[in-house]
This record gives sequence, structure tokens and C-alpha cells, in this order.
Amino acid sequence: MTGFSGLSARLIYLQWIDRDTSAPKAARNRTDKEIIPGKFGYIVDRNDRIMARNLPVTTVVADKIHLRDPEVAARGVAFAELVDSREWIEGTEQERRRFLKRRTRRIREELPLGELLDRYVEHMIPIAARAIGIDPQELEEKLRVKLEYVTIAKDLREDEADEIQEALEDNFIYGFRFEKRVKRWYSTSNMATHATGYVNHEGVGQCGLERELGPYLRGHDGYQITRKNQSGLVLLTGGGVLKPPRSGFDARLSLDLNIQTIVEEELDWGLQKFESSCGAVVVLEPKSGDVLAIASRPHFDLNLRQNMDESAMHYAVQGVYEPGSTLKLISAAAALDLGIMSPKTQTYCHNGYMRIPGGYVKDYKGFENITLEEVLAKSSNIGAYKIGLRVGTRRYMDYLRRFGFTRKTGITLSGEEGGWTTDPGNGINFSRITYGYGVVVTPLQIACAYATIANGGVRMKPRLVQALLANDGTVVQEFPPEKVERAVSEKTARKMCVALETVVNPRGKGNTGKFAAVPGYLVCGKTGTARLYKDGAYLSDRYAVSFAGFMPRDDPAFVCVVVIRDPLTKEVKIGGGSVAAPVFQRIAARTAACLNLTPTEPVEEAIASNGS
Repeated sequence: MTGFSGLSARLIYLQWIDRDTSAPKAARNRTDKEIIPGKFGYIVDRNDRIMARNLPVTTVVADKIHLRDPEVAARGVAFAELVDSREWIEGTEQERRRFLKRRTRRIREELPLGELLDRYVEHMIPIAARAIGIDPQELEEKLRVKLEYVTIAKDLREDEADEIQEALEDNFIYGFRFEKRVKRWYSTSNMATHATGYVNHEGVGQCGLERELGPYLRGHDGYQITRKNQSGLVLLTGGGVLKPPRSGFDARLSLDLNIQTIVEEELDWGLQKFESSCGAVVVLEPKSGDVLAIASRPHFDLNLRQNMDESAMHYAVQGVYEPGSTLKLISAAAALDLGIMSPKTQTYCHNGYMRIPGGYVKDYKGFENITLEEVLAKSSNIGAYKIGLRVGTRRYMDYLRRFGFTRKTGITLSGEEGGWTTDPGNGINFSRITYGYGVVVTPLQIACAYATIANGGVRMKPRLVQALLANDGTVVQEFPPEKVERAVSEKTARKMCVALETVVNPRGKGNTGKFAAVPGYLVCGKTGTARLYKDGAYLSDRYAVSFAGFMPRDDPAFVCVVVIRDPLTKEVKIGGGSVAAPVFQRIAARTAACLNLTPTEPVEEAIASNGS
């Protein structure tokens, strides 16, 4: 026979017989337990667009006990002898059954067991290999494995498996199991990868929401116990047992895939343009705390899962960095909330250099008397420190915690970092904390802090999961928006919105956030630029840059934070205003259109200059 020698058949036969000479008798009528897989629940976005679904797949397993059964072998050999005969071709179904039964009985009587199994193997191998789509030699090698049950092919589509099973049964080849299960498939495999997470081959969540919601998403398998004869046919008499499977719950997320797509595209644009490989974007709805989009780089494809060693960290939630000037929000908000300053209160900034006990504080350029609003707009370190001094260390640290820093946000994701500060009791340390050094945060924490201002001073817990649903769409459990605490008064929050709008206002002289301006809207925000710390020292020319903002000013619909780590571009002077702000602007403009926000301002052509 082409491609399959008698010697190969004999080797396989010897290995089968060697395992258990009594096996042929054991493979008569027997009980089979078929697992009926329970389906995973879907993961969908806030608009019920599917993010994670299930694909039914089949694994083909060779049951060598069944394959070497003499009755099974005799029927297969009888069919091989009859199939090309005139009597078979012209016979009716009833006649064929009679021919097959008679020829099977004769073969059992005339052929020794070894020769019978030899001929069955010669009949079975090429047909099964062709049906499964593998080389006959590969099938031979698999069958030589000293196991009673051998996996021949896996993760076949249902239609593929059905065609294989039909081809085998048409040729009276039995002894192959078709084990059905469901495989997790991610429809949006390159979006929100860290937040979504994935399951392993056993269906156990390994990270992200697949891990956190695993007990709810994962279904429970059922089974069916049946009695079968030696040909694998179900015996109707004797009954059976059926336990239906139970599907898992669906999870509706707060994510909006339209906005998520925008974020993924623009983050990639920014990293490529400014020559970085690491960054994150978080978009929140301030009133509810809903996470509308969240993305980290580097990332990975949820279906392929390659380069996991370098891509597994969720930078938006697990990546800590010194935020730089975006943290000047705390000094300003605390001073306004305590009533010790107004937005127009001036602070002397020592023309760019201020000595303090044990050290100094300096600015990127010299300022003299500037208002609290201007301290934010022009991003003065000295101004932020002197405002912090007026607030006082104890009260400053209290406000820092009110805005959610030095503690986890409580988002439904494992591995979240809470951040920390150096000892604020040390005067040098405190000075650095007020302008974003000596304190480490996550992009998500910064987003929550700015969402607190956008939400009238109330900090919300970031919500990633809105509800768990039954298969018919019935809400099983809802997760309503959760208020954490009031950080500042509503009056203070309104003043801060106006102050943060001056940072972005393209008409202001020296404002650092001009490249974040979106025509037609008042945008609030703050730039951040901080040197990277490595081997006990700050690097002079390597930075983490960021922009945190929201819009529209008077009724904020969303907050967006962009963080880009270690941009290496030579095209612009590296800073939050020149690198992160343009990425924010592109995301914000597209998100405003996506949400159908009505413009609040006349569109004017503005000339912006680089910010820092």
C-alpha cells in the first residue's frame, strides 16, 4: 500500500498487543463518559460589543483499546474488501449490511488475530491520516506511543471535526474519540490587553479580568454517560446519565471600544513619533469613575501571547514613576481649599533659584511674583514648594492621601501598585514632593486625582466592571459607581478647573500645556516632566513625561492621562508639554467627536509654542 508498509503495520500491531493481550476482550460493550463543556461567559464593553468569546473546538484522540478490538478490526477489513465490489456498489443499504455482517464473520473465523490487526492498520492509517490532514508516517509515530489514549489533533473547528468523523465512519473506522471543548478567543486581541487578561489551556484566568472574574466567567462542565458496543455505537437499552453543563456569567465592562481604539492608535502614534517603547493612557468618566479606556505599552496579542516576559506589566496600573509637575495640583488645591490663598494670590519665586536648609529649589527659568494660577500655568517648582510651605507638611500629606496617592485605587485588577513617598519630615524631601519628585504614582492614580477635580471635588473608585449578566441578558449583579471621599469642596474644584484651564489656554504667554488645546473647547490640564532615576542618581537627559487633563471645563465629560517613559526624540525639547500634550490633544479631539460633545467656544486658529 502506498506510503504505508507491512513492516510499519506489524510494528504498530506488536506495540498494541504487547500492552495488554486481553484488551480485545475488554473492548466489547462498555460505558463511555463524554464531557459536555460549560461555556465561558462573554466579556463585552459598555455597548455590548464582544471582547472575549468562545470557539467550540475538538480534539481527536486515538483510543488504542478500541482500535485493536477484533470485532472493530474485522468490520473495517470486511468493508475494505467489499467497497469496490460490484455487489456493494449496486446493493441497497439493507443488502450492504447483510454483506458486511457475513464477510466480518468469515474474516473473524479465518484470520489469526495478528494478521487481522495488520490488515486493519493498513486500512485505517492512510484513510485516517488523509481525513485528519496529516502525513501517514506522522500518524504511525503517534500511534506507537506507549499510551492507551493518544492525542492526534487538537483545536479543530467543529465543521472540520465533523468531516473527519464522517469520513472515518463511512470507512468503518472506529476507535477515535472526538472530545469537544470551548477555546477562549479574543475578538479585540490587541486592545485593552492587560485589563482583559487571558486564560491558560485549562481555562484558568492568568491575569486581568479573566483572573479577577474567573469564578463568575467560567462555566461548569456537564457530562453524558452512555453504553456503546464494540463499534462505538450507542446502545439504546440500559439507559444513561446526563448532567447538563452550566454556562458562566457574562461581564459588561465600563470600557468603550470606540474610545479604546482611539487611545490605542494615538498612544502608538506618540510612542513612534517621540521614539519610546513604554507608556500608558487612562481615560475616565469623572462622575461615575468609569474607565472608558486604558492602555499600556509594551503589550501583546491576547490570542498569540508572544514576548510575554517584556510585555506582561500593565504600566497604567503597575508602573510607578515620579510624576513631576502634574502633582502641583495638590499644593494648589490644598491652599485654595484651606482658604489661605486665592487663584490670584501672588508668590515670590526668587527669580528661578531658592536656597533652602540643606539644599535648593530651582525653576527652568526665572520668575518673580506670579499668581497661584500662573504657578500652574508656567509650572514653577519654587512656586509649588512655597505654596506647599503655606499649607504645611502635615496638611499637605493629608490632601495627598485624600486625592488617592500612597494607596491603591481598588480597581478590579490584580497587581495594582499603591505608590509611596520619601519621608516628608525631611525638609529637602518635602520640597521635592511638592513638585513631583520623591513620590511615586501610577498613571491611574493621576487620572483619579484629576477626575476628583473634574467631579466637583469628589473622588470616585475607578470602575472597570459594570455588571454580571446571565446568558439571556438578565443582570445578576450590578456594580454601581462608588464614592470614596470628598477631597476638596465643590467651590475649590471650580477654582481649580479655571486655574488648570490657564495651563492649556493657547493665548497665555509661557503656558506649558498649549499643545493640549482642542479647538472649540475649554481644556483643563497640567504638564509633567521628571528625570528618570537609575543606579542611585537622576539621569540628566532621560525623562518620564506626562499630561493630565479633562474637558470641557464647565462640565467635564472625560479625563485623560498620557504618560510616556524615556522618549528619545531629537525633534523637540523633551517635556510634558511637547511630547505628552500633543498625544492628549489627538485623543481628546477624537473622543469629543466620538461622544458627540457640543463645542463651547468659537474655533480660533492658535499658535502654540513648546511647553515643558
